[in-house]
Amino acid sequence: MTRPDPGAARATAWVTHLRAGGTTPWAAWTGTTDGPAPRVLPGAQQLELLRRLNEVGAVPGELAERVLTASAAGRGRPDLELVGSRPPSEFGPPPVDPADLPAEELLRVAALLLAEDLASADAGPGGDPGADDLRRLAADAARRVRRRAAWRRPWRTRYRLVGDPWRADVLRRDLVARGRPPGGRGALVLVVADDLATMLADLWTDRCFSTGVAVPAWGTWLDSLAGARRVARGADPAAVAARWARGVGRDRVRIVLDDRALAELLGVDALAARPVLPAHAVELARLVSGALGLLVTPEPGRRLMREVLLPRLLEQAARTGGPPLGVPPEHHRWVHRRSLRLRDAVRAGDYPVLGQVEDLVSRPRVLAARAPAPAAVADERVLALAADLLLGRSGPDAAGPGQAGPDRARQEEQA
Repeated sequence: MTRPDPGAARATAWVTHLRAGGTTPWAAWTGTTDGPAPRVLPGAQQLELLRRLNEVGAVPGELAERVLTASAAGRGRPDLELVGSRPPSEFGPPPVDPADLPAEELLRVAALLLAEDLASADAGPGGDPGADDLRRLAADAARRVRRRAAWRRPWRTRYRLVGDPWRADVLRRDLVARGRPPGGRGALVLVVADDLATMLADLWTDRCFSTGVAVPAWGTWLDSLAGARRVARGADPAAVAARWARGVGRDRVRIVLDDRALAELLGVDALAARPVLPAHAVELARLVSGALGLLVTPEPGRRLMREVLLPRLLEQAARTGGPPLGVPPEHHRWVHRRSLRLRDAVRAGDYPVLGQVEDLVSRPRVLAARAPAPAAVADERVLALAADLLLGRSGPDAAGPGQAGPDRARQEEQA
């Protein structure tokens, strides 16, 4: 009988160790097996992700198998072999020690798993109501509220919300739930705006919670804007106002910089607050949306990102916190200068403004106070959040990858 190759026997034993909940790194693993080795082992990315998940908490057997058989979504390296598990080969990428892989490689696998969870949440056979049922119930409730509200206050302002897409979408959803849908004859066009740095963060966040179009990383996206002559339309209130003014007239366009004034104009007590997510949560949404776009069409994908993933991220952010999106120092000067030009363009357009036009300006001191974390640190935060979501963990005691967590194999040995 031919004895298995020592490297393959060691790797096979390590995979068994990880399946049982072990956390020993590959470089420190000395176990072996006398049984036959499989022809194909899981990739290094999948194995290291499972080891990290084991460090966080007990991984259900079904999830462990999903991790080991998952693909790595997005652009990056293919599944990599363990160094020392097979004889050297002149073909393909060189084998690696899984501990040497950057967090972004593990995130490619985690993002696909989270996207699969979201896609499966779109179907609701049997027990809980599906997304279509929930939308229908919400629409019926909104119609009832709308009929009562219209009877009580028929004079309230008709509106359309444009401008900052992330903020406008939240306001629109909130107002529809109160029985105040947009549109109608003579509606005012309300261009929602803020300081430029905030609008850029909102615009990127809005794209990260959509599917169908690849979204570059935050820094790469800012680099492309800095080299362009104009900022994106959603972050340019003067351009949005000018486009709508040509269609409906300047007298029906308002630029909104004050939520209190907007609430008074619309006849409501208060408006929904902008959902503020930590930078690492938005980055995880970007990765998941890219993987989800391979599984569903854009409209269901956008709904799943905002109605299923967003609440989970907000809940986690409320417990664990984290710094918001910040403009890298190399772009501070560009953002400040461009915000001054936006302010001047709004003044030159002579549009009615709710609030202070100076609020469009991004101040250098504020930009410096929100500097983003180094890329390696940010990726580890994203991976920690992905691990908590995969394991269904929440709360301030949720441990991230690299932190001590229960070792299922050790617990079973002690039982």
